[in-house]
Amino acid sequence: MPPESTAPTADPSADPTRIHNIGYRRYDGPRLGRSYARLSLFSQSLRGAYGLGRSAKSKVLPMLLLAVMCLPAGIIVSVAVATDMKELPLEYTRYAIYLQAVIGLYLAAQAPQSVSRDLRFRTVPLYFSRPIERVDYVAAKYAAMASALFLLTAAPLVVLYAGALLAKLDFADQTKGFGQGLASVAVLSVLFAGIGLVVAALTPRRGFGVAAVIAVMTISYGAVSTVQAIAWEQGNEQAIGWLGLFSPVTLVDGVQSLFLGADSAFPGGEGPSGVLAGIVYPAVVLGLIAGSHALLMRRYRKVGL
Repeated sequence: MPPESTAPTADPSADPTRIHNIGYRRYDGPRLGRSYARLSLFSQSLRGAYGLGRSAKSKVLPMLLLAVMCLPAGIIVSVAVATDMKELPLEYTRYAIYLQAVIGLYLAAQAPQSVSRDLRFRTVPLYFSRPIERVDYVAAKYAAMASALFLLTAAPLVVLYAGALLAKLDFADQTKGFGQGLASVAVLSVLFAGIGLVVAALTPRRGFGVAAVIAVMTISYGAVSTVQAIAWEQGNEQAIGWLGLFSPVTLVDGVQSLFLGADSAFPGGEGPSGVLAGIVYPAVVLGLIAGSHALLMRRYRKVGL
């Protein structure tokens, strides 16, 4: 008799319909929430302003500008210690004003890096996959840029203060001047950060943003300084103080001369004076800061965020 035919046995490993248990399960860990997401965005943006966590190329410019900001302070300290000076040749409140070009260049380089790339590559919606809202995004970016500027402008003041103490200058006078300088650069940082971010957020192109920030900061200061010099030559000292309202740099100069006892860098040292100026100058500063925040909120609402 012929052998019985048997059906071929299927190879279980060749069956394409097998079901694998890959271990999906619900996340039951802590949910850190909106405040943690906001803090993380702030931290990431602040680190990015100095190239931390990015390529070595991204660190060159911010670190170089930080070194340029601190270099004159180091030279002043060295001279003060070597020559036994009785006081520093430069007031703490005047340092940032003299180096405003370096601050403007840093702002022009880092403000577009903070916001323009998110707009260009449409990565902002990814932030909103987390529990974060538009107001959180704007607040985190604003606070990070202001903090980065404060670090840039406060570092040389720390160098000056430490050098003044090493030179055994009067402790009370130096501490008072140092505190006034910190207050001045804090106002400058918040004001400049708002203006820089608003200008940079107008375009997703980083190059255009850099050029626009430089133009706003440089042209306004140059124009106001020129008109102030003309007013000084014509003997119109009262107009000099009011002209300072039309440039961020001169606006900060006016505020610190009014409230921090600083000598004004205006032509002839003719800073703003009087009760009206004491009201108008801080009102303009607060208005620009609040307006910058409102414009950023409007910008990100307009792009669908």
